[in-house]
Amino acid sequence: MTLITLVRHGQTDWNLDRRIQGSTDIPLNETGRRHALEAAAALSGGTHHAIYASPLVRAHETARIIAERIGLGEPELVTDLREREFGEAEGMLVADYLDRYGDWHADVPGAETFAQVRDRALGALDVIARQSRRRSAPVAESVIVVAHGGVIRSLLDHASGGTMPLVGVPLANGSVHRFEASPDVLRLLETVSAP
Repeated sequence: MTLITLVRHGQTDWNLDRRIQGSTDIPLNETGRRHALEAAAALSGGTHHAIYASPLVRAHETARIIAERIGLGEPELVTDLREREFGEAEGMLVADYLDRYGDWHADVPGAETFAQVRDRALGALDVIARQSRRRSAPVAESVIVVAHGGVIRSLLDHASGGTMPLVGVPLANGSVHRFEASPDVLRLLETVSAP
């Protein structure tokens, strides 16, 4: 078993503007750096063995701030933790997106589906959990994974069996979600909103 703590990256200017980032590489703003520090404070009471992050700068910087504050090494970057690709909708204001496409499950040219995001994110967590079990067997290891709203939503949806209301529910920058990962099982343990 591996304990996985998923953290949403800190705020960016595009988050503040309610603009769709997707795979566009937008850095943290000062509020986002504060979110990372707040997430680190929320995590500082526990034991963590490793930290992983999406390679997008907003997640990587959040992970570096957390790692430095709680005494972990450099985050390991995992490509499949990157945010959902929104295709031609990247850079659009959320209000304009909803006016044009109707909802988050719309067929947008060049965009990934939620199922595609979920499948690659589950694959990434499976690899992380297997690495963790090899390092720490038979003791449970605790790892931190810094990712994105779309990735975390897809994993929350999967872990809840689709019963958790996720569309229209804000997922705060810097929020913390704890899961237990065993072979072929991802179970939500706790959701803590840091900021």
